[in-house]
Amino acid sequence: MKKNTIDSTRVIDIPRIVDEGGRGNLSVIEKDCIPFKIERVYYLYDVPIDAYRGGHAHKNLKQFLVPLSGSFDVILKDGKNTKTVTLNKPNKGLLIVPGIWRELENFSSGAVCLVLASEVYNEDDYIRDFQDFVIAKKSTE
Repeated sequence: MKKNTIDSTRVIDIPRIVDEGGRGNLSVIEKDCIPFKIERVYYLYDVPIDAYRGGHAHKNLKQFLVPLSGSFDVILKDGKNTKTVTLNKPNKGLLIVPGIWRELENFSSGAVCLVLASEVYNEDDYIRDFQDFVIAKKSTE
């Protein structure tokens, strides 16, 4: 389990290209925009307003969450501290490092959450019980 804290997570600006002709904006994630090579891409959508997603931590996986449409809250926990980040701009994403518990909630109608991940799916990388997470975090202190 990584020794990362919630302060190790951060919102990263995604470059935005504004069309001067009024045809809309374009954002690009390439090169050094995020600090890992993308191995997996998925997205959450049609999440009911009263539902939540996540509820786990990763041992090694890094993720970058982008609100392509709408908004949602990401609750981050490191075993001692909690922080809530509201994502609501498609040119800003949240980097979540290994060893951080995450829960996603308060999805607006039509919200779409793009997730870029540093590794392919591996069930062994998940910690799905919060008490197991807290115990694992304490063992790294």
